[in-house]
Amino acid sequence: MSVPNVEDLLAGEPVHDQVVFETRLRRYWADLLTGLTGAYPDHAVEMAYRLVEIAARNFRERSDDLRLLDLRRHADPQWFQHPQMLGYATYADLFAGNLKGVAEKADYLDELGVNYLHLLPLLKPRPGESDGGYAVMDYRAVREDLGTIGDLRDLATVLRSRGISLTLDLVLNHVAAEHDWARSARAGDSFYRDYFHLFPDRQLPDAYEKTLPQVFPDFAPGNFTYDEESHSWVWTTFNRWQWDLNWHNPDVFYEFADLILWLANLGVECLRLDAIAFIYKRMGTNCQNQPEVHAITQALRTVARIGAPALIFKAEAIVGPSDLAPYLGVGKHAGKVSDLAYQNSLMVQIWSTLAAKDTRLFCAAMNRFPAKPPTTVWGTYLRCHDDIGWAIDDDDAASVGLNGYEHRRFLGDYYAGLYPMSDARGLIFQENLATGDRRISGTAASLLGIEAALDNSDEVHLDLAARRYVLAHQIMLGFGGLPLIYMGDELALTNDYLYIDDSDHADDNRWVHRPRMPWDKADRRHTEGTLEHHIWHALRHAVTVRAALPSLDASVETEIFDPVNPAVLIFLRRHQSQTMVGVYNVTAEAQILPRWVIPLGNWAWDALTEETPLTDGDLQLDTYQARWFVQQA
Repeated sequence: MSVPNVEDLLAGEPVHDQVVFETRLRRYWADLLTGLTGAYPDHAVEMAYRLVEIAARNFRERSDDLRLLDLRRHADPQWFQHPQMLGYATYADLFAGNLKGVAEKADYLDELGVNYLHLLPLLKPRPGESDGGYAVMDYRAVREDLGTIGDLRDLATVLRSRGISLTLDLVLNHVAAEHDWARSARAGDSFYRDYFHLFPDRQLPDAYEKTLPQVFPDFAPGNFTYDEESHSWVWTTFNRWQWDLNWHNPDVFYEFADLILWLANLGVECLRLDAIAFIYKRMGTNCQNQPEVHAITQALRTVARIGAPALIFKAEAIVGPSDLAPYLGVGKHAGKVSDLAYQNSLMVQIWSTLAAKDTRLFCAAMNRFPAKPPTTVWGTYLRCHDDIGWAIDDDDAASVGLNGYEHRRFLGDYYAGLYPMSDARGLIFQENLATGDRRISGTAASLLGIEAALDNSDEVHLDLAARRYVLAHQIMLGFGGLPLIYMGDELALTNDYLYIDDSDHADDNRWVHRPRMPWDKADRRHTEGTLEHHIWHALRHAVTVRAALPSLDASVETEIFDPVNPAVLIFLRRHQSQTMVGVYNVTAEAQILPRWVIPLGNWAWDALTEETPLTDGDLQLDTYQARWFVQQA
């Protein structure tokens, strides 16, 4: 099958740009057809031609500097894997008031070493409750209080000039009930009714409900809502005012393909594909992680590769280990789905290990992961804007002598401060009495004892909590992937209990860990003797060291050693030019590690301290100490 004629599609464009576009089209044409065939077998060919037209139209509108960026990304296609990469996630308003304010704070981000900025939902949401902005009313407009689309384009330009790539959220599973598509469907427009899952009665919804879990059982039980105006039961996985889209419909795909390229033309370099696991529905399943999800994502990514290859995808797939790898691509989709995916299990296991002071579950769980495609990246993080769910697998727990249910209960109790001797100050979020599931809200500093130490003016306790806090980040930074710091963690910000005074947030305690940036505290990073100075410089040092280590390139797989000493984590990373062994004492007590465990010569050095402490004797580890031993090949 021949590819579409580029001369017709791009008539009037510079000849060299036509050649570049055609070269990309020929490179990705088969991938586009394969993805579409996996989700739309009866429409794949006609969809492919239509999508190339959409890509060409958006390419015509792509600015010269972004076309140049595309070429630079071709020269360095794995730019997001480099050890110099550091991510930062924040809400624009909480960080700097609005989009112009974020641009004015580019120096702060640059000082920290950030080159990947994720601004949490800023596309126009519904009024009032909006699930933190994830109920989008208009994908082509910005929240009025943040600025305009022009401000967003200007911000992307400023960030790009500083080497910082902008990431935005793209909600794929649903739109706000107030979105124009939903309004038209509600008014009876048959074209837009097919954009959603609408049912005249409860027969099919009840059949689906038999196998569907509930995301927010406390305030949004069930998965369907009756809409009086449309006289229909609407699929609403997350909230009654978030209408699930019908991705069985090719027209929905066309809408998002065009939208993705439009956002790329604003200068967005990464899209976080929100709620991607839920987009395809199949009776008799939990309607998550269906094979068509990966086929659809491959096709969307391929359209972007043709029209705007500087854009990459990050999958927001908070799923189990066996379901996670396909979001980066396995089998026929290998390396062709998303470029990044959150390593949710690493996050959970770090918290579990620090609470239990034992690494055995960490090692058992993380060693289950298959190798990811070498062109893809894990997004590693200690926490994000969301709550922490205790995704502890029962079989993993049993393999190290634990009861999965009881361990999840322990973690909930520990981080809520209910367990004896716990110094955590978390809040229980969305407790499910039927399953015992309890998630936790709270900043990293509050969960790791810094808030408790500050409240008690206990300097000894504060030093211990700060050591544990830095260690948690060093584990994340030393695992590989693209590490992400949530706003305020570079300063050890504690819980913001004033969220309860905001009527839009009072019923959602996740806002306790979404504080407004206190710039007076940020200024203390330059004042020696302050907590902010200590944390900022400890993290900044680890980031700087990391950037110089080729063994921390994200293409390298992390090998996790079996726990010789259960209080010590050991990571091995083998790069062609350098081998690194990361050693982490997860307890407040000094630990000893036999020398034979570290497969490096005595000429290896600790990159964190620039010392060469390896001898023939056992390794001594101080309280919550991390060592990054490296040896050139």
